[in-house]
Amino acid sequence: MPAVSLSLSRLQSLLLALCLVLPLASRAQGPDPVAEAIRARVEQLAAPGGASPAQTRALADFYRQRQFAPAWTQAATVDQLLAALADTASDGLDPEDFGLAQLQAQRAALAGGQGTPEQRARFDLAATDACFAALVQLYRGKVDPVTLDPQWNFEARPLDPAQGLQAVVDAVGSGQITALFARARPQNPLYDRLRTALAQLREVARRGGWPTLPDGPTLKPGMQDARVPLLRQRLVAGGYLAADEAAGEHYDATLESAVKHFQQDQYLAVDGSVGGSTRAALNVPANRRVDQLRVNLERARWLLFQAQGNFVVVDIAGYKVSYYRDGKPVWSSRVQVGKPYRSTPVFKSRITYMTLNPTWTVPPTILKNDILPKVRANPGYLAASRIRVLDSQGQPVSPKSVNWNNPRGIVLRQDAGPGNSLGRLVIRFPNPFAVYLHDTPHQALFDASQRDFSSGCIRVEHPRELAVLVLDDAAKWDRAALDRAIDTGNTQTVNVANPVPLLLAYWTVELHDDGRVGYRSDIYQRDGKLLAALDRRRTSPLQGTAP
Repeated sequence: MPAVSLSLSRLQSLLLALCLVLPLASRAQGPDPVAEAIRARVEQLAAPGGASPAQTRALADFYRQRQFAPAWTQAATVDQLLAALADTASDGLDPEDFGLAQLQAQRAALAGGQGTPEQRARFDLAATDACFAALVQLYRGKVDPVTLDPQWNFEARPLDPAQGLQAVVDAVGSGQITALFARARPQNPLYDRLRTALAQLREVARRGGWPTLPDGPTLKPGMQDARVPLLRQRLVAGGYLAADEAAGEHYDATLESAVKHFQQDQYLAVDGSVGGSTRAALNVPANRRVDQLRVNLERARWLLFQAQGNFVVVDIAGYKVSYYRDGKPVWSSRVQVGKPYRSTPVFKSRITYMTLNPTWTVPPTILKNDILPKVRANPGYLAASRIRVLDSQGQPVSPKSVNWNNPRGIVLRQDAGPGNSLGRLVIRFPNPFAVYLHDTPHQALFDASQRDFSSGCIRVEHPRELAVLVLDDAAKWDRAALDRAIDTGNTQTVNVANPVPLLLAYWTVELHDDGRVGYRSDIYQRDGKLLAALDRRRTSPLQGTAP
């Protein structure tokens, strides 16, 4: 039976071969040591006493979806990630918040397949953590505004965790990291222009900044002065003067025009002369202006997503109110805002109604700090101002019966009409600050370059124009109809059929149509606190643990 014998022999050989091969195959299909190291780290982070759930949830969900397989194994994808992290500097963020230098060093150490599974796992986890952290900062901002302003009531940019996670998974899988980061940024042309302005200003700073103008007598048109070439060079650096105008000690008409343009952009008195205020603005170092742009880029990440549809924006530090239709500005007017010690608050509301020919009930703070000293100094002040004294029930009280050194249980109300502190029109919206937009008898103050004069409310130069836009009812409330109703002198409430969103925001830069940047006074000293928070280094959830 030789054939059977041969078959048995061959069978024995095959079995022997299988016995040798199967252990090898089993080992080849066994757990990936990098994946196991990633799993161990994720479980460590999620364990009691580990990093906070908010910090680790996305990281854990990402790797669980991948069954803990490493994500950053393709060189081109890693290149995109490192470049995208570095590019966050163009957004005013700090790439070292995401451990960029360490990632670059780890990547170099692992080149050519070097490194232990633990080292490769450590790099993969750090890369994913950096990716998520950078995307969130670009999408919503780094700083929680509530930590700087407890009364902040703007909602954060909506973020669906599941969709965000899937976007990262898809981008890693397709190698589209650059596009992922681009989509995370505010999709608004203003944000792109702020980034461009920051890049240009950083280049100025890299070259040593701009010249400093020495103290001395006010520089005026027609003068010859050794400081004029420095002034010319400074304005060339700022884009206000052509490069071929950089030389010469004569203060000519071209230089005067450039100075006026600079003064207008910086909210200074536009007189064409360089005195103390203009010189101080010219001498602010370029690096400080860089920080100012960074702060406002962060504000843009907080707020720009809300710039949709029809809405009204009060630009507090810019002393301006604007009406937007379909997200585009169609009207603006100068405003007066609160004094630094009675600052106009930042918040969001909706304009719901207006009062024509309003009376004015004096708020307690203004009563105590402003009105009472005037009444004590001049007993005829109330009558001259058409302010009546009322009791808590709204009944008239004789001013002579009030102890003005310690008045109790009274309300002061100014009658409607000429000279009323609210003018002839108030635009109202719910808020806990008793703040509103209103007309004012103090029209001359609109000519000031810096207009922080009020007690917190917003005085509008042309409130009737705004009212017509907000009412949006040409058949019933065109400008002529509004004027006729106000001219009756009767106090009247007008409801807004479709309440209009109102944003009271604080920006200390302005981008002009010609591309130049205007830098405003930080009238309420808000920039410094935000900058400090922006510069505070992020703590990674991976810190202090090892795979």
